Amino acid sequence: MIVRLWGTRGSLASSGPDTVGYGGNTSAVEIRGRDGGCLTLDAGTGLRRLGVMIPPETDRIDILLTHLHMDHIQGLGFFAPLFRPTGEVHVWGPPSTTLDLRSRLARYLSPPLFPVRIRDLEARVMFHDVPDGPFSIGSFQVTADSVVHPGPTVGYRIEEHGAVIAYLPDHEPALGGSGRGPQWTSGFDLAAGADLLIHDAQYTPAERAERVGWGHSSVDEAVAFASDAGARRLVLFHHDPAHDDAMLDRLSGAAAEHARALGGRTAVTGGREGDVYHVGAAAAAATG
Repeated sequence: MIVRLWGTRGSLASSGPDTVGYGGNTSAVEIRGRDGGCLTLDAGTGLRRLGVMIPPETDRIDILLTHLHMDHIQGLGFFAPLFRPTGEVHVWGPPSTTLDLRSRLARYLSPPLFPVRIRDLEARVMFHDVPDGPFSIGSFQVTADSVVHPGPTVGYRIEEHGAVIAYLPDHEPALGGSGRGPQWTSGFDLAAGADLLIHDAQYTPAERAERVGWGHSSVDEAVAFASDAGARRLVLFHHDPAHDDAMLDRLSGAAAEHARALGGRTAVTGGREGDVYHVGAAAAAATG
């Protein structure tokens, strides 16, 4: 699988001279399979640039939403394939006990928040609640599971020919009970043994101490979670909009040191827009 990061920021897009290095767009990740199939993880502002790069002849695109906070869906209205009369776009997201996925997304994709309604999109757009248990999209085997974050939120585990990617961009690790092991941690099964884990690392430890219950992780928690889960490579993700490039450099360096102190089983990278990872059965290696 080939993974490209199109948006790595959390909460609010934050472009400017101090965020050029890591990027200012919110969550959007592209995965390409061996057969050319295309998955998009979340639909933040980074989705706009991704959509322009998808060839018009692409038959099908699947967008996997972790949840419906604005920083994860704001790019939908600017996604070029939605305005093409050819091809299908399948949108997947966590189920709700109140409204179906289409109805919830229509609150954003309609006036006064957006001028175009879902019914006016030119593409064939289909909406799906993610099912319990694994499901297939082309050559991908996808598993979604609920994780700790305000509102219905899932993380994803994506497998193809023995390679595993885990995606938990908004996640506050929490144990299921006192004295239980790591396997009881929220999201553990999704991340276990992953070749590549893209994980929430929004806060410094000091910030996290003041924001318990907000649904996010500190950099140290992300490293500890990846180490416990046995992930081979951790990509720090969902950077706080107040963290500039210099601060993210420091946090990424500290995270790598923390990983080495825990035994060095997990390589750590600070996620940057444009980064590309080739994920195979042997290893996940950054090439961009």
